[in-house]
Parts: sequence; structure tokens; C-alpha cells
Amino acid sequence: MEREGRTVVVVVFDGVRLLDVTGPLEVFTTANEHGADYRLRLVSPGGRDIIANGGVRLGADGALEDLRESPGILLVPGSPDVAATTADRPLLDQIRRLAAEAERVASVCAGAFALAAAGVLDGHRAATHWDLADRLAHEYPGVTVDGDAIFVTDGRIVTSAGISSGIDLALGLVEADHGADLARTVAKHLVVFMQRPGGQSQFSVRLTTQARRSATLQPVLDAVVLDPAGEHGLEAMAGRAGLSVRQFTRLFRRETGTTPARYVERARVEHAKNLLETGDEPLDVVGRRAGFGSPETMRRAFVRELSVPPATYRARFRTTGAGRRP
Repeated sequence: MEREGRTVVVVVFDGVRLLDVTGPLEVFTTANEHGADYRLRLVSPGGRDIIANGGVRLGADGALEDLRESPGILLVPGSPDVAATTADRPLLDQIRRLAAEAERVASVCAGAFALAAAGVLDGHRAATHWDLADRLAHEYPGVTVDGDAIFVTDGRIVTSAGISSGIDLALGLVEADHGADLARTVAKHLVVFMQRPGGQSQFSVRLTTQARRSATLQPVLDAVVLDPAGEHGLEAMAGRAGLSVRQFTRLFRRETGTTPARYVERARVEHAKNLLETGDEPLDVVGRRAGFGSPETMRRAFVRELSVPPATYRARFRTTGAGRRP
């Protein structure tokens, strides 16, 4: 593991989203309190103070264009005003220059647009906020956009999803430099979870399977998520909706785009994932608590949904996954 000190250069500019900046900085600062040696520098155009979104003023340590040190990590946060950022040619020129020299390049949320506009993401996989993923893919077809992942590592480039995921990204970078033990220590002191590896989805099954129009289905969907181990056979679910099995099945498919059985399985897998990430119970206990009839049933469901069995999934979630290549 790399343990020597490295410079983290954070590019700040007017309109930058405050948490995109302060979240990762707090991770690196806390890592320093536990033995790391990150030298943190905020640089802005002209070295002037900038006004972040919400009107908060941030001071800079120096001018972006005057920086001659090659960054260990170049971090580009995002802004709610994507168009203004991608139209700022001098800013993009400096990001391109520093990205070429940096050991690693990272972005938070809409910061991926600045990297893409500077040509840094061409030929790479990248993450951004789910609400911006289609736009990023449309405007920069040379970028392979993953609109679901918390963060994506592709070679020396690491890009993260929306806002708070900058904390996850920074924890991943700390782990890559200093190992999972230090990253877990940082997460614990910040009272955040280290159970959000880069490949984890930005969404829960409850958010991704909303009944589009029917108020009849939403309580049924919620009941499954709130009690995955409950009785959720077709007849039971149809009864809660006050419909025949045939009516219910047809309505469910039309309104959600999936089947009742698939939805229940996804909810149970999601609950089992949480149990595996946060506890040490045996797999058979996890399976029962999640509503699977046997460990083998849970194993098959995990392979269908995640392409890995539960034991492998648990092992992977002891780390942020920052060091794994796509």
C-alpha cells in the first residue's frame, strides 16, 4: 500500500456545490488524524475566494493556473449549474493540464461534466448523479456512463455519483492508499457507513419499483419492503390489493414493469444484502430473516440479481472496492 504523503488538489469555483468539496476534505482530514499524510490544497481561478452554492464563501490556497506541483489526487467537484461549468474554457484548460499530470483524477457528482468537457473521460467509464446520467451520455458519447453506481474506478480515474457519494469516493481513495482498516476507522469516526462500495446501486428496490399511477399497488409494494420475510405469495398480495390473482398480476406488470415474484425476490435480496454488509450472522440465519426458504434459494437469487453468491458478496463488502478494476 502507498503510505507516503500526497497532495490532494481540490478545484473550486463560483457556484460549486459545498458538500462536494467539504465531504471528501473531511475524509482526508480525518485520515490524517489517524496516520495518513494528505496535503490538502484548494485552488481557484486567480486564487480568489469563491462563492459556493447557497452563498457560502470559501478561501483558496492558491491560483489554479499557478499550480506547478503534480497532484497526487486531482479532485473536481460539481455545480448545480452544469452549463456554466462546461462553458468555462479557462477552467477546463487548467483541469485538462492538471489531470494529465495527476496520479489520480476524481470527480464528485456533476464534476464528471467538467472532466468530460476537458476530454479527460474520453474512452473511460464514469459515474455521475442518476438524474444527470442520460445528459452526460448524450453530450459526451465518448464516455461510458454508469448511472447507477456509487462510484466507478477506471484506471487512475475515479468518478462518483450524487453529492454525498463524494464521501464514499474519498473513503475508497483512502483505502487504496492505506488499506481497509484505516478507511473503516475514518468511516467510524465520521459516523458514516463503509458499506457502500463503488458498485452498489444509488437506488433501493423501493425507489426503482414505484407504481406509476395506481394507488392500489403502492401499499402492497411497501408491505413487501417493510417485511421481506412475510407471506408475499400471489394470493396474499392480490388479497391486500382487493383484486383477483389474475387482475393483480396484470395490473402489477403494467404499473411496475416487472412481476410480483421478481419484485419480492429483489426486496429479499436487498434485505439480505444489508444483513450481510452490517452483521456476521451465518448465511442460513440471514436467509431466514430475509424471507428465503433455504440458503440455496438465497444463493440462486443472489446469482440471478448480483451475479455472485452471498458469501462472495459479504467478502467484497468488507472493502469499498476501490482497488477493483471494471
